[in-house]
Amino acid sequence: MPFYEYRCEGCGHDFDRLVRSMTAKVKVTCPSCGGNKAVQRLSVFSARTAPASSPARGAQCGTCTDGSCPYAGG
Repeated sequence: MPFYEYRCEGCGHDFDRLVRSMTAKVKVTCPSCGGNKAVQRLSVFSARTAPASSPARGAQCGTCTDGSCPYAGG
């Protein structure tokens, strides 16, 4: 189930909602003012980022201590 964050354009309240499916049309009501002018925001909780940098293939950066480094071996 996707987790969405919203901001009410009426009162500025930020809140979140767990939704049954990504394709479900959900009527979102602000829990603070009861308004229906909520806009969906990017959820930082579910945002993914790329690593700052990856070592060259065959080089080791030293952070993998259990021997499972995906960059080791070339």
